[in-house]
Amino acid sequence: RMTGIAGAVITRVLLLLSLNWIISLEETLFVLPILKADIAGKDLILLAGGLFLLWKSTREIHDKLEGVEGHASAKVAAKFWSGIVQIMLFDIVFSLDSVITAVGMANEIIIMIIAVILAAAVMIFAAGPISGFVEKHPTIKMLALSFLLLIGFTLIVEGFDQHIEKGYIYFAMAFAAAVEAFNV
Repeated sequence: RMTGIAGAVITRVLLLLSLNWIISLEETLFVLPILKADIAGKDLILLAGGLFLLWKSTREIHDKLEGVEGHASAKVAAKFWSGIVQIMLFDIVFSLDSVITAVGMANEIIIMIIAVILAAAVMIFAAGPISGFVEKHPTIKMLALSFLLLIGFTLIVEGFDQHIEKGYIYFAMAFAAAVEAFNV
């Protein structure tokens, strides 16, 4: 977990340091006439990230229901570096928009880097207790995986230049989390 968070910090700092490249991802690379979508580099990252989230969360749900806890397959233990790479991929997908937003909100790169490091420190201290809570309540894990499915779908839709109002997504997630909190 610590290595994954450290890798995520490195990824975010590298994204912050490559601001010119990130901004250039807005330029159209090609057009999909069927969908009437201009596809830019950022869109390709969103599409790849969304597909990755759909694949990974669907696989995790399947393993949870049919894998070791079920009867259909033998689950192979995840390799350390495979997990680290996945954490870093998740972080790239989730942080691209926040890095672009940070560019608009702060003028000093050092302030943005300090903010990333402080956020990582909070994650390090919160990850253990949150992980323990999730292990005690398996339905929370299923809810989190369903959130990943929702986010993956949203990333794919946004990759095709279709906007989904974030308020609807946050409301649906908050409502589902509130229902689950009452269940727990």
